[in-house]
Amino acid sequence: MQEMKQDTVQPLLTQAKRQRSREANVNEPLQPLLTIADVCKMLHLSRPKIYDLIADGLPVMRFGKAVRFSPTSLQRWLARREEIA
Repeated sequence: MQEMKQDTVQPLLTQAKRQRSREANVNEPLQPLLTIADVCKMLHLSRPKIYDLIADGLPVMRFGKAVRFSPTSLQRWLARREEIA
């Protein structure tokens, strides 16, 4: 009986933690979005190389023709690339 309660409670706790995490992110101040030029400077890469990386999955936000990068998404993407390499 105790195991059954634990199996039922654990997913609810996990869901509650995720909800709190999402709420915390919403309440944090917005970070300025980065331009392609910003990312080129940060990563010491050429503009064409950044476009190649976008085609390969570098996360971006598009506003019409404007391309912007979330600093947080860029950091996560770099961390995943580092783990793979």
